[in-house]
Amino acid sequence: MKVNLKLNDVFRPKLFGMFRKGGYDRKTFVSDLIAGIIVGIIALPLAIAFGIASGVTPQQGLITAIVAGFLVSFFGGSHFLIGGPTGAFIVIVAGIVTQYGMQGLILATIMAGIILVVMGLCRMGAIFKFIPYPIVVGFTSGIAVTIFSTQMKDFFGFTMDVPAGFIPQWACYFQNIGNISVPETLMSLACLLVIILWGKVTKKIPGSLIALIVGTVASVLLSRFTSIEFATIGSKFPELAAGLPMPKPVAPEFDYETVKGLVSPAFTIAILCAIESLLAAMVADGVTGKHHNSNTELIGQGIANIVTPLFGGIPATGAIARTMANINNGGKTPVAGLIHAAVLLLIYLFLMPYAVYIPLSCLAAILVIVAYNMSEWRTFKYLLKGDKSDVAVLLITFFLTVIVDLTVAIEVGVLLAIVLFVRRVMETSSISVLAEDKVAATENDEKASMEDTEFLDIPKGVEVYEINGPFFFGLASKFEEFDSRRAEGTRVRIIRMRKVPFIDSTGVKNLRNLCERTSRRGIRVILSGVTPQVRATLAKFGVDKEIGEEYIFPHIVPALEKARETVAK
Repeated sequence: MKVNLKLNDVFRPKLFGMFRKGGYDRKTFVSDLIAGIIVGIIALPLAIAFGIASGVTPQQGLITAIVAGFLVSFFGGSHFLIGGPTGAFIVIVAGIVTQYGMQGLILATIMAGIILVVMGLCRMGAIFKFIPYPIVVGFTSGIAVTIFSTQMKDFFGFTMDVPAGFIPQWACYFQNIGNISVPETLMSLACLLVIILWGKVTKKIPGSLIALIVGTVASVLLSRFTSIEFATIGSKFPELAAGLPMPKPVAPEFDYETVKGLVSPAFTIAILCAIESLLAAMVADGVTGKHHNSNTELIGQGIANIVTPLFGGIPATGAIARTMANINNGGKTPVAGLIHAAVLLLIYLFLMPYAVYIPLSCLAAILVIVAYNMSEWRTFKYLLKGDKSDVAVLLITFFLTVIVDLTVAIEVGVLLAIVLFVRRVMETSSISVLAEDKVAATENDEKASMEDTEFLDIPKGVEVYEINGPFFFGLASKFEEFDSRRAEGTRVRIIRMRKVPFIDSTGVKNLRNLCERTSRRGIRVILSGVTPQVRATLAKFGVDKEIGEEYIFPHIVPALEKARETVAK
C-alpha cells in the first residue's frame, strides 16, 4: 500500500481544525468543562481497576488515563472520543507482563503505537469497518468472560495464587471453594448492588464511583472498630502509602530477541486499539451526527501509545462507555477530553494517597459490571440464529479468546475475516455457458428495452461463456471446471467479460493457461465485453498480444462476427 507523503491529507486533528475555524465560544467551553469533570470522575475507578487487573499498579492505570487521555483528544480524529485504559487490554497486558516484565510491556506498546501510525499514514482506517461483526462480538465477549474469571479471586476473597488460563483458574476456584472469605464476598455483593441500584437513582454520577466511596468508607470503619480486615490497594501495593511521585520519562531497554518475541503481541494491541477506538468513534458519530476521521484517529492513537509507556503507562484506546458519558453530559469538542485528563492529574497529585484504603473486592465488583457490559450477550444470542458460517466464526473466535489466547484469537479472527470475504466474493462470481441458440447483443441487459435489444444467432462451432463478477484467484477451481466443458466441433470459444469489474494476477494466469490449452486443441479464444480497466491489466501482463489484439472486443456483436469469420476459414 502506498504511503501518502502529504501528511496534511491523512492527519487532521479535530482540535486543530476547530480553532482554525474560530467556532469555539464560551458556551461551548462551559459544556466541555462540565462534561470533562464528570468523565474524569467516571474514569477514576476504572483506571485504577484496569491497572490492577492488568498486573500493574493502580498508579500506572491512572497515568495511562492522564497521558493517553490527553494525547488522544489532542491528536485524535473524533470530536468526542475519550481515551484511556480499557478492559479489552487486560488479558493481553497481563500476559505480556508475566512473560516479558514491564520493560517488555513498554516496548510492545511503543511498537503497537508505531504500527498504528503507519496504518493511519497508509489510509487503513476504513479497512477496520469491514471486519465481520461476529468476529468483533466473539472476541469482545471472550474478553468479558476472561475478565470475569480473573476477578473471582478478589470477589470471593481467595488468598491462594491463581494460575493463568480460564480452565485452570476455575479448577483452582472449585478446589478452594471452602476458603471463600465471607466478609470479602459480602463487600463485593454490596458494591455490586450499589452500582446496579444507583443507576436507577441518577445516571449523572456513575454508580462505580459511589460504590468505590461507600466500599472504602465501610472498609475503613469496619477495620477500625471491629476485627474485620479487608484486602486493599495498600495491602497489595504498600509503597503507595508514601505518596506518588510525578512520573518521569524512561527509555525502554530492549534487544533483538525481545523485539522479535513481541511482534505478535504488538500487532494484537494495535489491532485491538484500532477496532475499539474506531468502533467507539462510529458509535459517537451515530449519536451526534458528526463525522470522525479514521486515519487521523489511528495516528492519534499511535502517538498516545508511543508516548504513554515512556511515563510508565499501559496500552490505551478509545473507550465507548466514557465517550458516551462525555456526549450525554454535554461534551462538544476534544477540549472535554483534555479537561478529563486534567481532572485525573489533579486527583493523581492530591488524592491518590487515600487510594490505599480502597478494598480489592470493591474493584472486583466494578470489573464484574464492566465484564457484563462488555459481554454483549444479547447480541451474541442473536447472532447464534444467523448463517452457519457466521455462527462458526463467532464461536471459534469466542472460545479461542477464552480458552487459548487473545493473540491467537485475533490472528485467527483476521484470517477468518479474509477467508469469509473471499468466500462471499466467490459466491458472487460465476462462470456460465450460454447454451441458448441466441445471445443478447446489448452489454447492459438490465437497462435495455425491447427496442435496443437485438438477438443474434450463435454460429455453429462457436461456444459463448460468460464470467460474472471479479475474475480473481477465488475462481481457479471454477475455471478448471469451465475449461473441461467443450462441445464437439468447437472451433471458437468466446469469453464474455462484460460483468468483470477487475482481474487479478491469478485471473490473468488462468486466462493465459486457458488460451494455451485451447490453442493446442485448435480452438481460437475471443474476448468480448472487455472493460478499459480489464484491458489495461491484460496489456500490463502482455496477454492482449498473446491472444491477439484483433481478437479482443468491447462488445459481443463484433466478437460474434469475428467468430463467424474464423469458423468459415
